[in-house]
Amino acid sequence: MNFCSHCGHTVHFAIPEGDDRPRYMCEACGTIHYQNPRIVAGTLPVKGSKVLLCRRAIAPRKGFWTLPAGFMENAETTVEAAARETLEEACAEVAIHGLYTLINLPHINQVYMIFLADLAGGFDAGSESLEVALFEEHEIPWDELAFPTIERTLRHFYADRHHDDFPLHISDITAEDRERYFGSA
Repeated sequence: MNFCSHCGHTVHFAIPEGDDRPRYMCEACGTIHYQNPRIVAGTLPVKGSKVLLCRRAIAPRKGFWTLPAGFMENAETTVEAAARETLEEACAEVAIHGLYTLINLPHINQVYMIFLADLAGGFDAGSESLEVALFEEHEIPWDELAFPTIERTLRHFYADRHHDDFPLHISDITAEDRERYFGSA
């Protein structure tokens, strides 16, 4: 951030009085610009023994496979955001059961919230997907998954499926985890 969105003056990055974190601050109008993590909401759509994945048509990671998910919008709940993203990316309606994975990515200021869901009908590629398909466990394109959050969610699902118990999984992905996943490229 270079300029204040309230008055247009230059901002500086410092710790405001009474705070413990640096923020963008405007000396001209006194506005403190708070920035908070972004929530990514999506689903793990299941139909029988198969999982629905989308091949991304957009950056980042265009051409790689993912679960239908995206940034939450203002004025919607996390469940609404997950259902909307599934409809947008996979033209699919789902019956959402509950939160399945909550994954913190503090180094990029994101929180992933993936809900376990049953695929309620058909599906097709939405505008952000090149294609969508159902996969059995042995068919998952593990080396072509877009993000470590997606791999982690799928691994939890296949481990939990053996016990027919799907508890909430809360974890973190660090900058080092991402670097190991994406390599040095």
